[in-house]
Amino acid sequence: MAFSGNFMCTSFKKELLEAVHNFKNSGGDTFKIALYTNSASFDATTTAYTTSNEVTGTNYTAGGNTLTRVDPTSSGTTAFTDFADTTWASSTITARGAMIYNDTAAGNPAVVILDFGSDKTSTNGDFTVVFPAADASNAIIRIA
Repeated sequence: MAFSGNFMCTSFKKELLEAVHNFKNSGGDTFKIALYTNSASFDATTTAYTTSNEVTGTNYTAGGNTLTRVDPTSSGTTAFTDFADTTWASSTITARGAMIYNDTAAGNPAVVILDFGSDKTSTNGDFTVVFPAADASNAIIRIA
């Protein structure tokens, strides 16, 4: 089964109420992004990072990249947070999507599933995940 859309994981929503995740820049948790092939089967029910169907390639390490957080904020009735763009430099990778997960919390709980819409490839070049603007309408994590 292939990727089927972008999802904020249901388990993540519950874990927010349990104070599992800390997105604060100073002293917060470590969040990572791992890349996956089209064989990955993720949706809103995904609960944790897995190496199953994770990409392999030059300059890609299992577990993915550590993300740089943008401090949570709010605008109107929406709270949001985001991440800085991340790059695997001089890499050879083909990925269909990604998972953002909490590398600090027990069990590496899943946060967000990202569907790239099609395979994206780098060949001895930069593979970059570009995050949307950190605002109430576009941030990768929004709670309205």
